[in-house]
Amino acid sequence: MRGLSRRGTLRVKDGRVQKKNNWLLTPNYYSHDQPLPVVDRKRPSAGYRHVLKQKDIYDFIAILPNWTQLSQGLNAIVLSPGGCDRDGYHELGVVHVCAWEDKLWTELSTDYYSEHQDIFERLGVSCEPHEDGWMMCRFTENQIRAYQLLHILLHELGHHHDRMTTRSKTRSARGEPYAEAYAREHEAVIWQQYLKKFLL
Repeated sequence: MRGLSRRGTLRVKDGRVQKKNNWLLTPNYYSHDQPLPVVDRKRPSAGYRHVLKQKDIYDFIAILPNWTQLSQGLNAIVLSPGGCDRDGYHELGVVHVCAWEDKLWTELSTDYYSEHQDIFERLGVSCEPHEDGWMMCRFTENQIRAYQLLHILLHELGHHHDRMTTRSKTRSARGEPYAEAYAREHEAVIWQQYLKKFLL
């Protein structure tokens, strides 16, 4: 029986020992600019799931005004695993929308609910006071999809727009108020188009 051929030493070429492996980092949307934004989906964390599909992202950006301008410097939109105690976040050139908990109904703090009450009412989400100052909000899948696209994604794109409209283009200088105002302004502009494109 023939033995397996194994290479135990590194190859020498032109008097130089060659590296056994390629040590260069694989290009990705964090380290390299992309010609067009990538829409990526990460596996959800335990107890979470993605209500949004990659197709939803593509369909949504198709109705955004000035997408060509907004997408400059944007390398990726990522459906992130979830479980990070936030709805979404922005990194340099990459925006994330976090996975939703497995259960559709969720408890929100009264502060969070008050800040977003008008949005929940527009989407038709049924909310009522629960114990210890929390609000029980009974979302449907379509309402979650609408909230994540019309508010969370637009909010994170607002951070990206903030960064790209600063002189250095290295950080979002105007912070949360700017991103929140950006999301609300654009939600109002595309609301009717959203209703034609997506179920609510």
